[in-house]
Formats: sequence, structure tokens, C-alpha cells
Amino acid sequence: MKVKITDLDALIIVDMQNDFMPDGVLPVKDADKIIPRLNEYIKMFEEKSNPVFFTRDWHPENHISFKGFGGIWPPHCVQDTEGAKFHKDLYIPSDNKFIISKGDSRDFDAYSGFQGTILNDLLKERGIKRLFVGGVATDYCVKNTVLGGLNLGYQVFVLEDGIKGVDVNEGDSEKALNLMLDKGATLIKFEDIK
Repeated sequence: MKVKITDLDALIIVDMQNDFMPDGVLPVKDADKIIPRLNEYIKMFEEKSNPVFFTRDWHPENHISFKGFGGIWPPHCVQDTEGAKFHKDLYIPSDNKFIISKGDSRDFDAYSGFQGTILNDLLKERGIKRLFVGGVATDYCVKNTVLGGLNLGYQVFVLEDGIKGVDVNEGDSEKALNLMLDKGATLIKFEDIK
């Protein structure tokens, strides 16, 4: 299947932050290995002057998702910490890029880039109809961002060569991919884009 990038397309890079890298507090195995490929996607969209959105967890210190406050995760991506920064090798364009912070309120968790953010408004303002989504983790924030996009009426492409999962339980990532496809997402790789 060949897909042509048009003016109706946006790229969403999900949570490529230090705390989710292999040496982070909430590591995703081989998350750093997809950075070169994500950078290729980012540059492709940049060359066509299409918008690129970078989501990030941006939690307060006492966030509801943290173990000490009733959640299931260790403290991660706390606002203004090293762990919350994007990986140093991730390419961030100077123009037409947007940073979307989620989970930034203590009492509200957000696995999707759409939850409690202005992402949908920014996409709508720009007439975007199709989303291309990569990043981490396949079985959490990528999955929920993709499902959020589908539920809001976007056509969504999942970048198979630009995602990595946590697999807290073995097979979680595969299940997440199957769910995204069942809900209408399309799986593509870099060579599928003309």
C-alpha cells in the first residue's frame, strides 16, 4: 500500500522522553532504537511544511498515576525534570512543531494526547484529516492516542517501524496493535509513503 502525504496530514510523535528510554525510570525496551526512523518521518513532514506534534507526559510531583498517590507507576516525567525532557537525539524542527503536554493536572491521568489538551483544536484549525502516529508505548499512550484520533473522526496511520511497547504482560503490544486495527487504524512503514 502506498500513501501520499497531503496538506491534510499531521505527524504525532508520542512521549519520546528520557524516563521512557531504556535507562529511564519507566523503561520501554529499545525505545531509543526507533529515534533514527522517527527523525526520518519528522524531516519528511517538515520538508512538506506539515505540522508535527510532540506529546509528552508532564506530571506534577504528586500525580494520581504515581504509586505513592494511588496509581500503578513509579514517579515519571515530572515537570521540568531531566526525565521529562525529550531524548537528546530526537529531531525537533524549529517551525510548525507543537508540544502537547498531558497529565499535567494532579487529579487527571491521560494516556491519550487528546485527553485534557488542545491537540484536537490545533488539528481542526489546520484542516487536518489524517494522523500518522509513532512513539512509545505501543500498549499505552500510542494506543490511546490512536484510538482517540479514530473516535474523533480522523483517519489514523500507525507507524509500525516507529513504535515500541512496554509489554507489562507478554503480548500487550500485539493486543494493542490488533485493537487499533480493529477500530480502523492502518499499519504502515516508511517505505509505504511516497
